[in-house]
Amino acid sequence: MVDAENMKHWRDAGHVARRTLEAIKDEIQAGVKWHDVIESAERYIHRHGGKPAFPCTISVNDIAAHYTTDHLLTAPECWGGEMVFNKGDLVKLDIGVHIHGAIADNALTVEVGNGGQHTEQIKAAIGARDASIEMMHPGTPWHKVGAAAEQVAIDAGFQPIRNLCGHQLELYNLHAGTSVPSYACGSENPGFKGTVTEGSIFAVEPFNTTGDSGLVENITPRNSSNIYRVTGDVSIRKALAKKKLKPLGARLAHYLEERYVTLPFAERWAFPLMEKPFPDENEESRIRKWNALVKKLMNIRFLETYHALRCTDGGMIGQFEHTVWITDGGAEILTIE
Repeated sequence: MVDAENMKHWRDAGHVARRTLEAIKDEIQAGVKWHDVIESAERYIHRHGGKPAFPCTISVNDIAAHYTTDHLLTAPECWGGEMVFNKGDLVKLDIGVHIHGAIADNALTVEVGNGGQHTEQIKAAIGARDASIEMMHPGTPWHKVGAAAEQVAIDAGFQPIRNLCGHQLELYNLHAGTSVPSYACGSENPGFKGTVTEGSIFAVEPFNTTGDSGLVENITPRNSSNIYRVTGDVSIRKALAKKKLKPLGARLAHYLEERYVTLPFAERWAFPLMEKPFPDENEESRIRKWNALVKKLMNIRFLETYHALRCTDGGMIGQFEHTVWITDGGAEILTIE
């Protein structure tokens, strides 16, 4: 729970996150590379007093979430062309900022070229987000929040995505405890028991689709997002003492934990670490060593990774997101300029 006296960093993070989103959305133009927008967003965050709470993610058309570029600029396996925006693309831009661990998470959807192909879907995604937030008063059952989001999507002719949801935020914890449903999950759904709690902070992010399934699926391979996270469950010192880690692995683990705590980080942020211990190795050799080290850290559960996600039946996906703080009068939106 966060009380009013401790809200400064949360509000500051919200302001930086929103300003970043609004500034960077105009860079999403036909012919622009995904990676250029991603790097521009992350630079903007640093210049304005924040740090990325997770790598900037770009999700185009049927890709739903969790994709950022790696240092080699490798396209997702499901993507056939160049990672360049084309007129008519439906693009989700997701930005997270933290200030001393206080997190703000927000996202929007734009159509490249503003040709009007996706106007109704974009409106429906905004409406679902706002309908959810309207319902978020202390004591409101979570299934009512989800039902409000679904109703907007269905009325507009789209399906809500049922296996993606919003999430509670805590210091240095992007997905903490309670999940926020974005569909009519029903009062008996075991995943969404309980009610909206005063003093808690939530990221509210309904997704919708033009497809029929209302579901997303993993994009292979396991690390297709190019995003990792320190779990916080493993002591580096104990792993070294038990010979589960060699000194180089322990040094890498210590750096990652010190730099990112338990917040998600990009492969392209961490890969340059390999230059110092292996200055004379070529790129191919460094990649092999990086992959071996990451595999070891994942095997001992020091690190975890994520799949990027796409709509199961190829539907176009829309999303809008705000971070809110629950007060006695309802939800206060933190991701405002």
